[in-house]
Amino acid sequence: MYLKLLISIFFAVSEFAAVEIDTNGYILYCPCMGRFGNQADHFLGSLAFAKSLNRTLALPPWVEYRFGEPKSVQVPFTHYFELESLLEFHRVVTMEEFMERIAPKVWPLEERTAFCYMARGQGTNCNAKEGNPFGPFWDTFNVDFVHSEFYGPLNYDIHHQDMARKWNNKYPPEKSPVLAFTGAPASFPVQQENRDLQKFLVWSQRIVNRAINFIRNVLPIGSFVGIHLRNGVDWTRACEHLDHSPNLFSAPQCLGYRNEFGIASQEMCFPSHDAIAKQVKLAVKEYHAKSVFVSSDNDHLIPFLTKVLKRMEVAVHKLANPEPHVDLAILGRANYFIGNCISSFTAFAKRDRDMNGLPSGFWGFPPNRTGAAKQKHEEL
Repeated sequence: MYLKLLISIFFAVSEFAAVEIDTNGYILYCPCMGRFGNQADHFLGSLAFAKSLNRTLALPPWVEYRFGEPKSVQVPFTHYFELESLLEFHRVVTMEEFMERIAPKVWPLEERTAFCYMARGQGTNCNAKEGNPFGPFWDTFNVDFVHSEFYGPLNYDIHHQDMARKWNNKYPPEKSPVLAFTGAPASFPVQQENRDLQKFLVWSQRIVNRAINFIRNVLPIGSFVGIHLRNGVDWTRACEHLDHSPNLFSAPQCLGYRNEFGIASQEMCFPSHDAIAKQVKLAVKEYHAKSVFVSSDNDHLIPFLTKVLKRMEVAVHKLANPEPHVDLAILGRANYFIGNCISSFTAFAKRDRDMNGLPSGFWGFPPNRTGAAKQKHEEL
């Protein structure tokens, strides 16, 4: 009995002692802007930021907003993506593991500082837990902040201005082992230099299995076209801002970061039914598709598209119980994909497909034009 007790104590102590502390420090942040597409853009930038500062990134849970839930829900990072693929690029650890095994050693309760560019909300501090999802996110890990640190004028663009060195000089890991940001240390939309990091975001086996099972068991045998439709009321209102914000949301993915490929139009943001029908028919014909898979935040237009494609004998499908991440995994496997240039959800699918050399297009783009801009876009 005494021997068994000693063995148990030995393994318990060994397990705790086995935690390897990164002396270069850690980065934590709340993915508190927008839904999955926005959070994914921010994640790629945050990953690049952590790599540049040579700190371990604590992978935050994905923040979700579910109907009927008064507060956001935090879903573990690895529920949707593999951990191993990210480790090929840089050191990462799940937020859950960090808080359980590492935080007690490097982040004492009395030293938990929130980092923000400037005072947030009312008062003179970061107010890191003010509002939803900020409060629910940090409460998930029982984190309370006792200090605020304003890091301005530093920024997150680690590709210019020798920014990584400036961060490390101002906040060396010996004095600031944990940089915990109120929001993602990244820009939106994702910087062009960080787009290729998408290849390290690999779907979890659960998501992959659901996507493959749907393609095999529901879609007719043969090639298929995947499309993404944004047509909810909130999106209608967002498109009204195009005149004042020509690079709205993820527009740079097709228009360029300096609008070198044109200016956003209402047809690109909220395409008409006729425009959708025309582009889908052309894609079906070009890729000899037997089916069309539809992902949407609101109306999948199944009856409309079924009627449009009836003479072509093409089936139109969606997931019976749509799950955005499975939708994306299916869209990533389509023979051709048409998405919304302005949408960050589309942007995720487009980057994913780019990494695998698969063709994609956008509603209403490119507009009819000639000259250098058209040639430049074709080269891209």
